[in-house]
Amino acid sequence: MATTLVAVGGKGSNPKTTLYVGGLEESVNEATLHAAFIPFGDLKDVNIPMDNELGKHRGFGFVEFEDKDDAAAAIDNMHNSELFGRVLRVNFAQPAKIKGGDKGWSHQPVWADADKYIEELAAEQELEAIDREQKKKRQLDTLKPAGGAGGDGGGQEGGADPMEALEAAAAGGT
Repeated sequence: MATTLVAVGGKGSNPKTTLYVGGLEESVNEATLHAAFIPFGDLKDVNIPMDNELGKHRGFGFVEFEDKDDAAAAIDNMHNSELFGRVLRVNFAQPAKIKGGDKGWSHQPVWADADKYIEELAAEQELEAIDREQKKKRQLDTLKPAGGAGGDGGGQEGGADPMEALEAAAAGGT
């Protein structure tokens, strides 16, 4: 059996000492989880998050050890082991990822990002306006006579009829 390297991040105060324990059976509680992991070393904390709507736990928990070597020994021995008829998944816990940077969006008022949103919206509208202008210019360029008769290409007073140029181009192309 290979031993676990203790060089990855985790969830608790010392990331190398907090373990994620998944696959818990419904009847498992914090005391049961504590009893299952205490043989590997002193525990700092045992936590099983609850589903508020159902009043039951969500099938996983966290065990925090005092020492990182004890946590590694628990992973080596408890990963893919069985507890109350269910196979456990035991790994180092990942840090909680909060959107919005270090403090997260929960620490900011809803209008905190309004300036950034307005800037992004203005830039997007500007790009759309440039795109519309370029499309309009391409359409006008296709309507201009092949001889480049000047003017804006939109009227008949300065040169040949634009439709005649298109018809001639279509007739010459086929």
